[in-house]
Amino acid sequence: MTANTVRRIVPKRHVDERGWLTETYSDPAFAALGIDCRFLQDNHVLSVSAFTLRGLHFQAPPRSQAKLVRCVRGCIFDVAVDIRRGSPTYGQWVGSELSAANGHQLFIPIGFAHGFVTLESECEVIYKCSDTYAPDHDGGIRWDSVGIAWPLQTGQAPILSAKDRTLPLFSNFDSPLYYQGGPLTPLS
Repeated sequence: MTANTVRRIVPKRHVDERGWLTETYSDPAFAALGIDCRFLQDNHVLSVSAFTLRGLHFQAPPRSQAKLVRCVRGCIFDVAVDIRRGSPTYGQWVGSELSAANGHQLFIPIGFAHGFVTLESECEVIYKCSDTYAPDHDGGIRWDSVGIAWPLQTGQAPILSAKDRTLPLFSNFDSPLYYQGGPLTPLS
């Protein structure tokens, strides 16, 4: 069982003259936050160019995934969209800047589509998933069909994969995920 809402996680950094150390994941610490999630896969993504946009992706049941996302080089704007059928916040989104400098993470539970845009070149993102990749359960919605305020310059088109350019519009989307409590709330 995982928490049912998106959470920004701000791990404590222990700083001294050598640099810093941070605990990026601890099962007991996350359980104390109400996040009880078993992670089965880690992904590491390199985006070479600034304004590369990846998303909005999810996996359908029975292979749905919760994610814990962090940026280890550069800076991204990370987004989660509520796609749980019956949710009072269906179609709403939250976003947060994640960077190597701030060390923040975003926990995205099952029931949310995920995407991010790089704000610098040479960005690296690492994220944990609660299930392994299952191509037959892979899904997504188009990045520009939910009203997300992406931090792009006026008229600027992001760099997209061929797959992401052809994802369905949110208005034509039939979600396979259902609301089980926990409306989307602003990030603190």
